[in-house]
Amino acid sequence: MKKIISEAVIKRLPKYYKQLQHLQEQGIEKVSSSTIANLLGITASQVRQDFYNFGGFGQQGYGYDVESLKNSLARILGLEHEYNMIIIGAGNIGTALANYPGFIREGFKIKALFDIQPRVESIGNIPVYSMYDLKKYLDKNKIDIAVITTQKNAAASVANEVVSLGIKNIWNFAPIQLKVPDDVIVENISMSESLFVLSYRMNNKNN
Repeated sequence: MKKIISEAVIKRLPKYYKQLQHLQEQGIEKVSSSTIANLLGITASQVRQDFYNFGGFGQQGYGYDVESLKNSLARILGLEHEYNMIIIGAGNIGTALANYPGFIREGFKIKALFDIQPRVESIGNIPVYSMYDLKKYLDKNKIDIAVITTQKNAAASVANEVVSLGIKNIWNFAPIQLKVPDDVIVENISMSESLFVLSYRMNNKNN
């Protein structure tokens, strides 16, 4: 039976991975759970408990091999694969994502953007197409992830369309919780909720 990993642990995995990347860039070969904990603002026991979900990765008292641990987390996160993505919505958010160079370094390739009324033919070297060309494009190209950056009132219909065309993974930046079939994976990104968390922490600190 497959072990169920909590959402809290899953959300910490990318943070561990990023910190290990930074440590490796600094030439550090060994790291303790206490050091990782201090970098992330959590406890060493929490780090060890998270890692035990996946086998532990190290021997207590000896620390972790940075490269080995980073590679193990990359496998768990699926970063050993390459993923093709399209962005739907070539506005400010879609354009910013298309211009971000970090995705391709991690194996996430933005292949095209789509918009109901394209204003440009390309963003950088990424072509921009009309939404009317979406089906034809997907018939000819294997796409793993659809990134939705449309307005709220268009996001649900866009999600339904990409799902009907065979895409099973959605990264949603529209301010709405999408309802999709059970076999479709959605990661909803709410920038306002993140800002509210920051506001809470500021308020809590001041009070």
